[in-house]
Amino acid sequence: MVLVVVFGVALLIAVLLSGLAARTVLSTSFLFLVGGALVSDGFLGLIHITPESELVSVTADLALFAVLFTDGMHVSFPKLRENWKNPARALGLGMPIAFVGMALLTHFLVGLDWTTSFLVGAVLAPTDPVFASAIVGRKEVPSKLRQLLNVESGINDGLALPVVLIFLAAAGPTSGHVESDLPTILLELVLGLLFGVVLPLAVITLVRFRLLGAEPKLQPLLPLAIGVILYAACHLTHANPYLAAFSAGAVLTAYSTESKEAFEPLGEALAELAKFAALLVFGALLTPSLFGDLSFGGYVAVVLAIVLIRPASLLLSLLGTRFTRREKLVAAWFGPKGFASVVYGLLVLQAGIPQGEEAFTLIAVCIAFSIIAHSSTDVPIARLFDVEDLAGVDGGDEESRTTPDDRTDQGARVGA
Repeated sequence: MVLVVVFGVALLIAVLLSGLAARTVLSTSFLFLVGGALVSDGFLGLIHITPESELVSVTADLALFAVLFTDGMHVSFPKLRENWKNPARALGLGMPIAFVGMALLTHFLVGLDWTTSFLVGAVLAPTDPVFASAIVGRKEVPSKLRQLLNVESGINDGLALPVVLIFLAAAGPTSGHVESDLPTILLELVLGLLFGVVLPLAVITLVRFRLLGAEPKLQPLLPLAIGVILYAACHLTHANPYLAAFSAGAVLTAYSTESKEAFEPLGEALAELAKFAALLVFGALLTPSLFGDLSFGGYVAVVLAIVLIRPASLLLSLLGTRFTRREKLVAAWFGPKGFASVVYGLLVLQAGIPQGEEAFTLIAVCIAFSIIAHSSTDVPIARLFDVEDLAGVDGGDEESRTTPDDRTDQGARVGA
């Protein structure tokens, strides 16, 4: 119950300061992260959470699922068909470069073996849709840039997962059975995609029957019911929940705009709550002893991962595109690490591999540094584009954009 009180107080403070956060480098994400650290065993000792606690994995898992579900609803298939090349470059070229670059840093600066180093690289390669949304939710940023970052951050979590699982199997006690794990990993991905497409289509079909349909006040609960069933089904069958969440959101938007519009306010609010809860819990893990366990080489690797590896990998992938120099630099900077990396990092820790604790420490510190760096720089960077209004994240045409008043709470960094 102490954790509930702490969350309520932190949420109240975040809401009261959200207006100030919209105009400054102050970040509500940073407030929850610091709040969690302050009430943990490392400082005030009000709550007792360890990386092995089920609460940590559950909250991070729920937050990532909720955010990917709502982010999927921002995908415009017509726009994506027109501008698929840039996200494909970021995913097909930039992400592998970041993966290899992080692995090299981990091996030579931290001293982990090659298998564990590549595992760390896979965990930290994907960007996070939660913190990328801080920049893609701003009308100041050109639509093609928002589209790039939104699609990249929404899809790369699912792409990274099989790589994480493969290297986790290679680094663990059953490392000789990696080949036998590949069919299982692929099956989980296929099942996740299948569930994410079939379930919303089935519900949309049911709604169109003459005797069925939701009354207006209950319409927002229809996508919520789909999300709840999908989350449970994925975990019961070991299907990939993140690929399922993103694809389900995209299918709902493509085939039922009414459901998408009815659910959007509720969905955004629920995603924000899940995100804040996960940030508070993750912050509780950031004790002085955790930071003290990381070597000097580890800190160098963390800084280089944020200021060199991500920027260099994306800049290389965008060579020859029509992005301006400023747009390329902004896209290169916003490669935040977040809940996907938290979930995958916990898998590393709980797998019992020989260098799992060292790998998790590096991952956790990198995520913490990234949250602080990226969630506190969206306002000044967005202002480089000299437009003051806020808008939605879909990067679509003017009709699909919400007004500044409608999205103040969402875009003005209650979710920053």
